[in-house]
Amino acid sequence: MKNLQFRNGDLIPILGLGTWKSSPGEVKQAVFWAIEAGYRHIDCAAAYGNEQEVGEGIADAIKAGLVKREDLFITSKLWNDSHRHEDVGPALEKSLKELGLDYLDLYLMHWPVAFKHGVGFAKTREEFYTYQDVPLTQTWEAMQEQKELGKTKHIGVSNFNQAKLKELLKMKGEGPEMNQIEMHPFLPQEKLVEFCREHEILLTAYSPLGTSDSRAERHKNDPKLLVNPVVQEIANRQGVSAGQVLIAWSIQRDVIVIPKSINQSRIKENFDSINVKLTEHDLMELKDIGISHRFLDGSLFAGDHSPYKKSDLFDM
Repeated sequence: MKNLQFRNGDLIPILGLGTWKSSPGEVKQAVFWAIEAGYRHIDCAAAYGNEQEVGEGIADAIKAGLVKREDLFITSKLWNDSHRHEDVGPALEKSLKELGLDYLDLYLMHWPVAFKHGVGFAKTREEFYTYQDVPLTQTWEAMQEQKELGKTKHIGVSNFNQAKLKELLKMKGEGPEMNQIEMHPFLPQEKLVEFCREHEILLTAYSPLGTSDSRAERHKNDPKLLVNPVVQEIANRQGVSAGQVLIAWSIQRDVIVIPKSINQSRIKENFDSINVKLTEHDLMELKDIGISHRFLDGSLFAGDHSPYKKSDLFDM
């Protein structure tokens, strides 16, 4: 398994199991199968509502002798309702308790957006905090403290654009070590990738195969990555699946990638992507794919119901 390196020399496996939209009753088994197949990196979040079962899957794998805790790299994320300084520590403690762990390997601020405490998904203006109410710097200071306390080995962010990253990089102490963003051939994020590399910020690609919501009404007209003719043609040439092409694309860009699956054979197939080597011609075809599309457009967090704009989330 290829690893990438943090500033201090610690390693993170370039391929991990994503657990977003993995339902309770399914994700425990998926995590066990993933570890059994060779995964050592599991990506979680409080907002996914399944960390307890993820933890049970991890515990079962350790009990079965497949791994030790120190063999695994576990990521979780701070939800938007816990951005106040006093809420960050308890939120991290809750994730640790549900996962059954003493520490995380990586803790991320999930979005640069703050809700009032206890709000799952803000639907009205009154349920949001503004940047004046809760500056990102306040949240990041508390994240830094959690690392100093040993509750997490590394800290980072998710869904941050260049402007928001610059705001944190100006602060004293540890800057973000990771930025987890939507990334795939329809959204290669080349400028943001370049910026992060200049500042020694590692990158993780989520939704590398498109969105699991693709069959939902609001996504019915979205372009489909897995059946894109360019992706399909490369897969046929390589003798692999379309999903493996898309995962290999991230790996060959030195971007961590976290495909989600609850199907045992698909979990194994995704893991085998580490053996797929795309040619320069393949990579050029994907670069020239001719489609630009963001599946997660931020409309849940930006709009008339919110104090935030899409430019607070993405480089426009």
